[in-house]
Amino acid sequence: MLALIAGQGRLPAVLVENLPELPFIASPEGFEPDFLVPDRRFRIEELGTLLEEMKALGISEVCFAGSVTRPEVDPSRIDRATAPLAPRIVAALAKGDDGALREVLAIFEEAGFRIRAAHEFAPALLPMAATFTTRQPDEMHKADTERAAGVLAALGPLDVGQSCVVHRGQVLAVEGKFGTDWMLASLRNRPDGGGGVFYKAAKPGQDRRVDLPVVGVSTVAAASKAGLDGLAVEEDGVMVLDLAAVERAADEMGLFFWVRRP
Repeated sequence: MLALIAGQGRLPAVLVENLPELPFIASPEGFEPDFLVPDRRFRIEELGTLLEEMKALGISEVCFAGSVTRPEVDPSRIDRATAPLAPRIVAALAKGDDGALREVLAIFEEAGFRIRAAHEFAPALLPMAATFTTRQPDEMHKADTERAAGVLAALGPLDVGQSCVVHRGQVLAVEGKFGTDWMLASLRNRPDGGGGVFYKAAKPGQDRRVDLPVVGVSTVAAASKAGLDGLAVEEDGVMVLDLAAVERAADEMGLFFWVRRP
């Protein structure tokens, strides 16, 4: 039996549509998914209890999907089952995103659960390399994308974000703590005449069972408002929510959408 640890956004609902049977859905309190009603809401201070409940239900596999920001731990709310895990949880939350996720995965695996990747259940989330729009990236766009890929590869060991924007070889923005949407919104009042490429990829060495980056129609709209020429994403490293809708949106906005082979 599968448990879906579901955060915010549409991704958990997309996965449920692709599963042969309904999973047990558990959501971190305050980060419930779109279009789904969780079977269980939990706080990080109750993680040990959640693991015990999942075992009692016969759950053997776990899939993580959706967006969650790291919570603050309230020591007064740590329950009995979670108390032995509390030092590990606090230490994990003090690390970067990758370090925190690795520790959380280790806790689930040590409890006997197998971790499954979202794209195992919905392979269409990872489209093959191609340009899916009428507009095609030109040589400058390709050079900017190569530059962006190099920037993200260099920043990977620092556990920084998974996307950046480059225009004519110059880095205009790099995703940080506040995420992709905030980064793109910061470019809406840029002083130049527009242009450039948004590029998104998995971090080097990232555990691809969890936290693969996601783009969708809202990403295309944000890139358009930022005055960009198009979007490029890493093949097998970025999940695309509803590729057909992304393609239509990019065409309507005059952008290219390119899934790039690393």
